[in-house]
Amino acid sequence: MKLEEIISGLDIIRMDGEGDPDIRGITFDSRKVSQGDLFVAIMGYEVDGHRFIDQAFSAGASVIVCEEEPRERRPETAWIRVPDSRKALALMASVFYGHPSRELHLVGITGTNGKTTIATLLHQLHTGLGFRSGLLSTIQVLIGDESHPATHTTPDPVQINAYLRKMVETGCEYCFMEVSSHAIDQDRIEGLEFNGGVFTNLTRDHLDYHKDFREYLTVKKRFFDQLAGNAFVLVNGDDKNGKVMIQNCDAEKYTYSLRSICDFRGKINEMHLEGSSLSINDKEVWVKLPGRFNVSNLLCVYATSVLLGQHPEDVIRGVSEVNPVPGRFETFRSGKGTTGIVDYAHTPDALQNVLDTIHEVNVAGGEIITVIGAGGNRDRGKRPEMARIAAEGSQKVILTSDNPRYEDPDSILDDMMGGVPPGLHDRTMRIVSREEAIRTACIIAGQRDIILLAGKGHENYQEIKGERIEFDDMQILKRNLN
Repeated sequence: MKLEEIISGLDIIRMDGEGDPDIRGITFDSRKVSQGDLFVAIMGYEVDGHRFIDQAFSAGASVIVCEEEPRERRPETAWIRVPDSRKALALMASVFYGHPSRELHLVGITGTNGKTTIATLLHQLHTGLGFRSGLLSTIQVLIGDESHPATHTTPDPVQINAYLRKMVETGCEYCFMEVSSHAIDQDRIEGLEFNGGVFTNLTRDHLDYHKDFREYLTVKKRFFDQLAGNAFVLVNGDDKNGKVMIQNCDAEKYTYSLRSICDFRGKINEMHLEGSSLSINDKEVWVKLPGRFNVSNLLCVYATSVLLGQHPEDVIRGVSEVNPVPGRFETFRSGKGTTGIVDYAHTPDALQNVLDTIHEVNVAGGEIITVIGAGGNRDRGKRPEMARIAAEGSQKVILTSDNPRYEDPDSILDDMMGGVPPGLHDRTMRIVSREEAIRTACIIAGQRDIILLAGKGHENYQEIKGERIEFDDMQILKRNLN
């Protein structure tokens, strides 16, 4: 594609170079530059891409897009200075791949909890209805039934548009995409045209990145502010922040709720460990997912599908057939009767929801044994809160490692122990090794007891001192419970 076409939508401060060269690819990683590529120098939060312009030169970059012009220039390379290279990258990627979002029904799901479940279930449901669909999620990228590993909740703009283009080329009509606060703040979704935006909820998370909760909320709101008037926005009426999200939003506004009168209403009739009976807009259905939070997620899935034009009766049937998402309240029952649950809950609100659900479905009356840690080099403020919730909601708690990253695991556990009420210390253990913690939980669990492994969910690794070590909660649980 010609350079002039690629940069047609940019706000250009200065351009230096002759001709209109063919661009073979776009990248912001100097290690991936090939002959004839356009390299975008991004001022990262840890590394400044302008430091690698010479490396991009040497690898054959024919055009450099940057915010700061280098002192030395090469006559064979064009320079384009822009006020915001992150935004420029996203806009150029969309053009380079032929605006694939315009050829799909693209729905973005954002919020603190529920994004992965809702996006995955929407993909499942529409596939079951006979539509070829795509998925961009924390767990995986799906192009129809072709799976690719996910590296981020929301990929970088070049990856996003490359995936969307492949979806179009392989006949996908829909794409369901998780939209993280990082992606919004870093302009990764700039240039995409969404048919709909979904808001699940907002609770404490990512405050290691955002300055405070207000900034976190404001960033999330930006996604809805940018939706076009012909799109729809669907917000959780049970979350007080839902009304904030749709202020100044031009899209058609809809709400869903389990507690109040909204456009899409849900009611729980029965709840069991194996699933739930619920009513959606007065239509009764049995689903395979337990828990109040999952009923809310399924209500959201139903509403989104109807807003996309699917027939309500078809959607109700589809909702009854979807399967639980890996690592999201994923259950296993041992031969002796002990139940294990693996869940990604890594925020105070998500952990509280999971424990509340376990209490509601714990008809056998067994003890709840919770194994939980907290991520290193992340928001320290939520550590004591999560430990408190675990201790108050369980009969036994084992504090252990999650992904310690570059932090000392014992220091993380010190932070967590600070939140355990003094009267509950006798039910709380510390075991740094996560494998040993899970093994201990399995040893002390009785016939009717429930073991909750919280925090890592679908992840099949532990991140320790820059290395990803193979580690799967469910595999270790099954090995020790059998």
